[in-house]
Amino acid sequence: MDQERMESSPVSTLNNDQLVIAIDGPSGSGKSSVSKAVARELGAAYLDTGAMYRAITYSVLADGTDLSDANAIAQAVRDAQLEISVDPDAELVEIGGVDVTAAIREPRISEQVSTVATNLDARAELVRRQQEIIKANLRIVAEGRDITTVVAPDADARILLTASEEARLRRRGLQLGGTQNDSQLANQVLARDAKDSTVVNFTKAADGVMTVDSSDLDFEQTIAAVLDAISTATKN
Repeated sequence: MDQERMESSPVSTLNNDQLVIAIDGPSGSGKSSVSKAVARELGAAYLDTGAMYRAITYSVLADGTDLSDANAIAQAVRDAQLEISVDPDAELVEIGGVDVTAAIREPRISEQVSTVATNLDARAELVRRQQEIIKANLRIVAEGRDITTVVAPDADARILLTASEEARLRRRGLQLGGTQNDSQLANQVLARDAKDSTVVNFTKAADGVMTVDSSDLDFEQTIAAVLDAISTATKN
C-alpha cells in the first residue's frame, strides 16, 4: 500500500479504540487478499476464518476420520489444538503443533472443506474460537463466510465483498497458477459455495451490511472501495 494513500485514507486517522471489521463473501471474491491488505492499512490484526476450517479438514483427513461421521468431525473440532496467526504479514496455521500453512491450500483440502463447514456442531465450536480471537484484539479485520451475520454481527463495519461468477473463477485460477482445469475450478468455487450456502448465507447482504462488488475492479481499486465502505460505516 503506498504511503500517500495510507496518510490520506479517512480510516487511517481513526484512533486506537477498538475497531472490528467483518468481511463476508463467496469463494474467489478476493476476501483474503483484500482483507489482509485492509488490515495492514488500518494497523489491525487479520483473521482468516476459512483457514481454521481448512486446518480442521487437513487434520481429519490426516487422521483418517470418516467424513460421513458428523459426530466424529464435531469431536475432532472440539479436541483440535489449533493456532492461527493474526499478523497480516506473518501467515501461520498450526494444528497439533504442525505447521499446515501451505498444506491447507491444496486442492484436496478445498474439495473436502465443506464437510467441516456444513457440520453445525463444528461451526459452533469454530465460531466460539473466532469470537474469542476477535475479542482479544483491539483492532481486527475478520473475513469468512458468516462473519457479518454470525461471528461478528456487531462489528463496526460489515461488508459483503462479491464478484461475478466469471471474475471469481478467473481469480481462483490465477491464484492456483493455472494448475486446475475449468471443471476443477468450478468444483472448488461454485460447488463449494453451493454446499456451504446450505448452512449460511454469504451471497446476499443482510440488513446493515454494505456490498462491495469487485467484478470490474482491480486489486488496488477493491481495497480502496472497501476502505471507503469502512469509512462510511464508522462515521454513522
